[in-house]
Amino acid sequence: MRLTVAACAFLLALRADHRTASAFVVPQSRTAVGIQHSTASVTTIALYATADDADGEKKEEEDKPVNPYADPNYPDLEFVNYNDPDYQIDMGIGDDFATAEEEEKISSALSPEEANAAIEEMREDRRRRNDEFQFETYHASALKSGEKYRGEWEVYRTSTFIPGQEDRVNEYGMPSLVKAKRVLKMISSGKKVGIESKSGRRVDGERIVHEELQHEDEDVKTTAGGEDGPMDEYEEFEAEIRSNKYWPDMLGPYDFRGEQGIMCVGNAYTICDAIPLENGSSSDDADVHEGPFSELRTEIGLFHKKMRMRLKFDYRVKEADVGSSSRPPLALKSMTVCREGHERWPRYSDEQTNVDNEATAALFGPPGAAGGLYDPPPVGSDDQATRYMMLDLEGGATVLFPHTIDQDPEAFNGNGWVTSLDWTPGRIRYQVDRKVLGGTKIKGLKTLELSEVQGADAKQYRPKDGGSNMRQ
Repeated sequence: MRLTVAACAFLLALRADHRTASAFVVPQSRTAVGIQHSTASVTTIALYATADDADGEKKEEEDKPVNPYADPNYPDLEFVNYNDPDYQIDMGIGDDFATAEEEEKISSALSPEEANAAIEEMREDRRRRNDEFQFETYHASALKSGEKYRGEWEVYRTSTFIPGQEDRVNEYGMPSLVKAKRVLKMISSGKKVGIESKSGRRVDGERIVHEELQHEDEDVKTTAGGEDGPMDEYEEFEAEIRSNKYWPDMLGPYDFRGEQGIMCVGNAYTICDAIPLENGSSSDDADVHEGPFSELRTEIGLFHKKMRMRLKFDYRVKEADVGSSSRPPLALKSMTVCREGHERWPRYSDEQTNVDNEATAALFGPPGAAGGLYDPPPVGSDDQATRYMMLDLEGGATVLFPHTIDQDPEAFNGNGWVTSLDWTPGRIRYQVDRKVLGGTKIKGLKTLELSEVQGADAKQYRPKDGGSNMRQ
């Protein structure tokens, strides 16, 4: 089944004492008192059993109906499906929607066509409420309500797209990563702008516009790259890195439904943009977010206090593969590691004193997450696993990503792809997994999963399932 709101429908909700996800998940058979704790924009809900639960808890457990969405590994959590007409527990966006009993009353009072339309309208209203929540959370938390992030961008190129090094691969077909000779200093922001709208919903008249500028060009707001004389090959590459777009020009609330590849959860987010392949096999009435694509750019990020680490992946169809297939594979052209500070540069020099230098260690400390990825995700068959690379990054981070993505629906039995980032910027260790569908649906999210664990306890509670997807 294809999910309508994929990343919200199946969030990685884990045991609260060891691993948790910032999802609104309600234990199904307990009376609870919800206490909201609001920060800048993210609201979490802590659930506490009332006194009346104590005596009847055992009996409730015995009488509790079988939950078709329960995972036996996490019996107190429910994994909800927005496409299920009998779904009744919503993830933090209100409870004023039609229950099964209400739908029955509607159906008895209206014709079947009218009843279906009324019920679908209620479901769409629920989806739109979640769209609004995602839109507002991304702007307020990941973008700090439009304020600036100042960062150092570390760029890696693959040999696949370096002239004269296209065939530089190891025995598994893995290309070489070549680190750029200099770091880019960039200033990034994402601000809301108003558009004309006749809708009664405020967010329908708002869009987010992203902006990324080279430090020297902040005031004049021009794209970096020499204006006097021709640029050499590397300068052209740098200019391309600065100008690449990883988001829609005008990001709206309805871009957060999964098909666009954009979602946020807790301290993590992902965004995406793609260019369709000319003369691709998609029909004129095909889903606008379905491939094949000639270019695919994705970004995943984690933020903590005044720090943010995000990774940009730029995939292209190789020139040699153009015309060879109606669904040619996408190869990684570049990966950019963005280490950023909120309204400040991410690192101070050793000469500076009396400053909070926590970000310098968290973003530029020794490379690699302790013990590797905390929870390695499944990557498919042995053959598909050869399409992946893993890299340790300064700041105690590790990233797993595919260097080649097939767009053929038959490749690897249609199995999807995953990109993972593990980073410990402070007391908490985070791992975000961006899991996408396979074939021409690679832009669409299957899930966006966030794991959190106390950094000091990570070794003790490291999963031992050998890498498996959550039950859905």
